[in-house]
Order: sequence, then C-alpha cells, then structure tokens
Amino acid sequence: MMPLRFLYNILIALSWQILKLVALFQPKIKLFVSGRRNTFTLLESKLSGNPKTIWMHVASLGEFEQGLPILERLRIEYPNHKLVLTFFSPSGYEIKKNTAAADVVVYLPMDTLSNAKRFLKLVNPDLAIFVKYEIWPNFLQQLKERNIPTLLISAIFSDRQVYFKGYGGFMRKSLSTFSHFFVQDETSKGLLANIGFENTTVGGDTRLDRVSEILNRDNQLEFMDSFKGNQACFVAGSTWPEDEEILIELINSSKTDMKFVIAPHEIKSAHIEKITSALQKKTVLYSEIINKDLSEFDVLIVDTIGLLTKIYSYANIAHVGGGFATGLHNTMEPAVFGIPIIIGPQYSKFKEAEDLVNQGGILPISNYNEFSNLVEKFNQDPEYKHKVGAINSAYINSNKGASNLIMKHISEIL
Repeated sequence: MMPLRFLYNILIALSWQILKLVALFQPKIKLFVSGRRNTFTLLESKLSGNPKTIWMHVASLGEFEQGLPILERLRIEYPNHKLVLTFFSPSGYEIKKNTAAADVVVYLPMDTLSNAKRFLKLVNPDLAIFVKYEIWPNFLQQLKERNIPTLLISAIFSDRQVYFKGYGGFMRKSLSTFSHFFVQDETSKGLLANIGFENTTVGGDTRLDRVSEILNRDNQLEFMDSFKGNQACFVAGSTWPEDEEILIELINSSKTDMKFVIAPHEIKSAHIEKITSALQKKTVLYSEIINKDLSEFDVLIVDTIGLLTKIYSYANIAHVGGGFATGLHNTMEPAVFGIPIIIGPQYSKFKEAEDLVNQGGILPISNYNEFSNLVEKFNQDPEYKHKVGAINSAYINSNKGASNLIMKHISEIL
C-alpha cells in the first residue's frame, strides 16, 4: 500500500500544477500562484544577516485578526526578533501585505518537502505559531525535526474533522508535531484528549482580546455625530444582496425617525447604485458627504472600507451580514458595544455566534417578517433591547484573556 505521506506529496505537487493552469483564467488564483513565486526572494532580502525570528502563519483575514493581538505583544516583548507572517489565501495577503504588525509578510509556499526545508532554512524561527485550523504536514514535520517550539492558538475542533475519524491517522500524526494547543473551548480539549493529546490549554479566542481593546480607542466620527444626532441608529455591516433585500424593505416601510447605516461588503459603484435606487428614503453616500447637512438624510451608505468598527459604536441595533448565504461576518465588533445583533439563519461553525444565539444576545432571523417584528420590538421595548445588548458585552468580558495565557507560555520557552 502506498504510504499516505507519499500520496499527500503527490497530491500537493499535482494541485500546484493544476492551480497554475487555472490561474490563466481566474484572477484570484493568479494572485495565489504569482504571489508565491516571490516568497523566497522576499525572505532572502528581508532576513539577510540571519536575525532571530518568530514565525506566525494564518490562513486569511479572519485568522490574521486572531493572531494580531499576539503579534502586537511579541513586537513589544521581543523587540530583538523579526516577525515573519505568512498567509495562505490571497484575500488575506493582498489586504494585509503592508501591515506594520510584522517585519516580513509573504505567502506560505505550497506544502512540499523541498519548500518546507528551504523556507525553514531561510527563516530559522525560534518559535512557530499557527492560528486556528492551519495544519500543513510537511512544514510541521520539518519544524519538529528542527526542535522548533510550535503552537496552535485559538484552535477549535469538532468531531466532524478528519483527526477524529478512523481513517485520520496521517493528519493525527501532524497534530503530534505541536508543542502546545491553545483551544477555544472545553469540547476541543476533550476531543484532543480522546486521541491522546494532553498538552492543551483552554484559553478562548484571541479575537475577543482584540475587540475588547476597541472600547479603549477614540471611536468618534464627526460625520456620524452629524448624521445620527440624538436619534436611534440601525447599523447594517458587511451586507450581501440577501441581507440588503430585507434591509431595503425595512427602511422603505419604516415609520420611525430611526437613522439607517448600510456598509455593504461589495462597494463597487454598480452595486452601490443598485442599493440607492431601491431606497425610497433620503439617502447619502459616504463618498459624497462633503458640504452636506447629514442630519437631513435618513440613510447613509458607507461606500468605503475601514470605518465599520467605529460606526458600530453609534448603533442602537446592529445587523451583521453574510448569514443568509455567504458566511457570517464578524459579530464581535458590534457585540463589544453592548448592542443587540441580528443575523441571518446560517451561523453554525461560528462559535461566538452559536454561543450568543444560545444566550440570547444575537438573534437570527429567516425572513422579512421576523426581521421587521424584531426591530419593532426593540424600538418599543428599550429595556428588552438593553438586556439583549448587555448579554453581548458580558460575553466578551468573560471570555477575553487568551493572549495573556499564550504570552505567558511563550515567555517560558523563549
């Protein structure tokens, strides 16, 4: 029988060749392929002189947000180390390739044995940190052979994963390369214990440390002060067409003086125009607010990125998009402000959303009628609205602290 590692290496090599062909027709795959051609050149130029390094690997943007509190602490507490950050996905790398959180930001090469050896020879980290899900057998095996401490942080496991199946021996072996697991919940710890791993700490999600810091920042936005005034404000963030369909109906039928903010996930002009043309209330785009009296408008459409977190601080009610089809966006950013959150019906596999739906701080809806009735209830019953919002802020306060546990462990091995 063909050894599974040999089969895995064949599949990785074959996948790379297929991706190079697909890249001719798909722009995102083109970035995936072309970006990796520069990885070793960038590493050689930025790590000349063999500095001490710490390597963190993330899949994409969400995992970057989980790793960021640790990167920021490492920058302060280990100033003599260079921080190397790798991404798997173009959607993460292309947005964060110029981040100041790391000294070197590159794509992770494909997980071939030769790539893993070459990468680790160049980086030679004193510590490797993988975030949440990322398990790459060749890289991990080479880290173990070099006796490099390797952590998996903000990890979450379920019995659906291959590690816990009878046929999952090869991937279970890859788990054995980690020095320590920092998992989000007791379920994950129990699953690892069932397959023989006791080197675990339940620390929660480092993203909660990240969002808890938002409260300590200056979240004031002059345009939001002008737009909202003293009126209630409904903020819909990271919306997709399925979200926008019911939002537009709600706004058009609203009989209250509530203000509405829509921050779409897609901000191309054609999509923004589609939203504005469907709205029957007085609407202004963020890109057109100069010299306008924003208090005169009912709806503000945010056709830019980077402002949503601060805008949530003005919300009395929030809707987080993606729960109808594409994948739920970040519910923790509005939750930290202690406001009720409405989402679509598809939120499984998002632990914090599942937790808060169970606790009653996040409320899922399936259609317009449910949406409209819920918003009306919040408007008519301020005490209920406050009670629901308080559940969200309490959740973050009671679950933060993962970064401290991780950094304490790091201090013991570096």
